[in-house]
Amino acid sequence: MTDDNDRPRVYLTETMTEVEAGVLRKWVSDKAIGSGKYPTTVPITDRSLADLAQRTDDPELAPLRVVWLPDTHTGGTVLARLRNALAPRDPLHPGRGAQRRTLRTDPSRCRVIEGRPAPLSDLRRRLDENGGGSLPEFIRRQAALALERSELELIGGQYKVSRFVVDEITDTRRFTSEILRLAEQLGLAVADVDQRARAALEEMVATQSRQAIAVWDRLGQYFSRAYTTEVDTSRFEELRELNKEHSLVFLPSHRSYLDPLVLRPALIANGLPLNHVMGGLNVSFWPMGSILKRSGTVFIRRSIGDDEVYKWSMHEYMRYLLTKRFNLEWYIEGGRGRTGKLRPPRYGLLTYLSKAFQVSGASDVYLVPVALSYDQLYEVGAMAAEALGAEKTPEGLRWMVGYVRAQGKRSGVAHVTIGRPLSLADALSQETDQRLAVQKAAIEVCHRINEVTPVTVSSLAMLAFLGIEDRALTVRELTAILTPLFGYITARGLPIAGDVELADPHVIDKALQTHVDSGVLMRFDKGDEQVFYLGRDQHLVAAFYRNNTIHFLVVRAIAELVLLAAVEERFTDPVTAGWEQAKRIRDLMKFEFFFSDRDTFEEEMRTELSLIDPDWDTAMIDSERTRTMFESIRPHLAHRVLQPFLEAYQVVADQLVLAPISTSFDEKSFIRNCIDVAQERRLRQQIASSESVSGELFATALNLARNRKLIEVADESVVDRRIAFAEEIRIHVERLRKIRTVAHARLDLVNAPSGLAASVALHSVTHTEGV
Repeated sequence: MTDDNDRPRVYLTETMTEVEAGVLRKWVSDKAIGSGKYPTTVPITDRSLADLAQRTDDPELAPLRVVWLPDTHTGGTVLARLRNALAPRDPLHPGRGAQRRTLRTDPSRCRVIEGRPAPLSDLRRRLDENGGGSLPEFIRRQAALALERSELELIGGQYKVSRFVVDEITDTRRFTSEILRLAEQLGLAVADVDQRARAALEEMVATQSRQAIAVWDRLGQYFSRAYTTEVDTSRFEELRELNKEHSLVFLPSHRSYLDPLVLRPALIANGLPLNHVMGGLNVSFWPMGSILKRSGTVFIRRSIGDDEVYKWSMHEYMRYLLTKRFNLEWYIEGGRGRTGKLRPPRYGLLTYLSKAFQVSGASDVYLVPVALSYDQLYEVGAMAAEALGAEKTPEGLRWMVGYVRAQGKRSGVAHVTIGRPLSLADALSQETDQRLAVQKAAIEVCHRINEVTPVTVSSLAMLAFLGIEDRALTVRELTAILTPLFGYITARGLPIAGDVELADPHVIDKALQTHVDSGVLMRFDKGDEQVFYLGRDQHLVAAFYRNNTIHFLVVRAIAELVLLAAVEERFTDPVTAGWEQAKRIRDLMKFEFFFSDRDTFEEEMRTELSLIDPDWDTAMIDSERTRTMFESIRPHLAHRVLQPFLEAYQVVADQLVLAPISTSFDEKSFIRNCIDVAQERRLRQQIASSESVSGELFATALNLARNRKLIEVADESVVDRRIAFAEEIRIHVERLRKIRTVAHARLDLVNAPSGLAASVALHSVTHTEGV
């Protein structure tokens, strides 16, 4: 066996400029003088590598590269920012002229890096273990990998990827054997399956070109210029520690096309490498497609269908990423939420991940929930129009130009908050049925996103206006609504965006001005007192902002409905009956909101009732004390939180009663009809909120109806069950309208000349309305 010190050393050199060649010659010469050994240099070309592969003296191969570090001294000047924004080159590989200038003015920025050396015999062995192949090509790939690792140590973790991913996946015994298995399973020719798998990998595999990353980072800064970003850094130390041993899979909420541009710099600034971002082919249009693909975006087909070769290729690519400990990122909801609240999770990619993890050899993978939220968003208006049935504008170059131009107006703050990481290994071990385990893991991630999504004053302001949407509010009236709500949020210890001091009176003024500037609110100041009101056709836009916070208030809203039911129905055992009521409402809303498991939900209900009255369990025994307890609530939230959803559900339930019994169901036509019926009811004020006129809410109501087997069935008994479904919703809507009336009467107290007279009026309302 040859001793490492006795082996001849061969330096492998890449194609380079004359300037770099001079730098490298001097480095090699200095190295030789210092060690007394004079190694040879071999260019990385086909002919040279073929000759090298034939050597029998087992030389030690060490790749070399010249790297130019970016200038950090003038980065803050206007001229430097402009030059960087327009520069087409990778900052680590400047042109010949820039290289000469750098050597004259700042030679410390020019470095020679040496990849980890390896004996030729070791490379032969590793190639055999991977299934064989071309030794010269394997030397070329391993040299590139070794240099990339050395660059990583020099410039940090932002860049981390191999340029030969497809070759690394396909040049293995595993790939060959799996292709044979697939061909036999599908009854296809081996060559056809091999070609399709390679084509799928070429389509989806991302790289991380430094030039593309630099361009995308500059474009991202320009695209998202309307926002400042506030990042909660409290969990980043934990993430950095986990990432030393495990891949991290970031699963953000999806609010905007800007989401990846907001999250990416937040992660990099806190010491994490670039993610491989799973994206749809719909955003792979020129010129963005090539830039995104070369900066870490994995383009996948929106619809895979029964393409088993593509599915296997996706699984294999994910397995490769996990074995190399790359981090991943995709949106757990699949697409942008049109309503402002978290949508139900999509399970497809998480299923691929779990299967890839189980054969990757990795000890664990951590799912990282991420909450992204914005004070204002340009595209909310377009999403509101889509909720009314408008066609989604296809993404393309013209669309992108318009979108970017619209970001010129400063729109406030983007908030990034990291939730509690979830061990995928632990999640999968909880169930023998892996499909169920994946679903539970996805729902748990959504729970963890919701629990860290910060409350914004902007969203609370919309909560106030949407509760009485046809009425204008003075600042005094808005303060009367929000002040007890601020107290409730403080008592709950809910996360607040930007550590805002809710007691500061300027907070409400700022929130109002933000919505006035965006056109969501209008201001009228020609009367006795300045008032604010929702702008024309802005109700769905306002609901989007309101819904960013609404998940924190759902259990409280259910508690209010339970108390009102106890007053109206005078239960013999009000506590037991109340729990049953709460569970039924929870089941009714299960496709709209993410609820905790039943035991935790019961504890959450107890907490909410205790905030209303610490002695609630004894108070509910007596109907009059229950009525007093209900009237003492400050503020009433049920109508602001649940009424828009249940009024939309009522439209669907009523139309289902009229629908024919059939195993076929035209959902699109049904939803269009629901939109028309809801608009008519809104014009007649039979629906209190314009946000109930929403195709997305109708679609969710149909999911509930499908879950209850009320559609796509031919059973005659479905008629009675549909009628019972409509009646159940009608009762809840009637109670919500009563709560709304009480809240309006309480609002009148703000301007009443006599508090006593107003209190009498409120008492009269609660009794005459059956409350």
